[in-house]
Amino acid sequence: MIKKPVSNVARLRRHKRVRKLISGTAERPRLNVFRSLKNIYAQIIDDTKGITLVSASTLDKELKENYGGNKDAARAVGKLVAQRALDAGIKTVVFDRGGYIYHGRVQELAEGAREGGLEF
Repeated sequence: MIKKPVSNVARLRRHKRVRKLISGTAERPRLNVFRSLKNIYAQIIDDTKGITLVSASTLDKELKENYGGNKDAARAVGKLVAQRALDAGIKTVVFDRGGYIYHGRVQELAEGAREGGLEF
């Protein structure tokens, strides 16, 4: 039997299931991860107000020239989002892996954010 690739529909179903339990507040916002084939994105979101407080991705000027969609890029995005969060006065977050497996680029982004000073 040939296994089908995991679809985005299944990921969105997992993400929706996890989002029932995880919510970001003003005191402890949510660190959301989205990954595409070429890039990775991270946002820190206050769900009570429905606003994005801080964001970073491989498309940012600081990272675009040096990185693509690999693990090194994900770690750099994690460090950048942590630096921006600390500048905005955010120290603790709730990690939302976005329905992705905590492995590879998602794990590297989380470790980069921890290295940058975020607690979760």
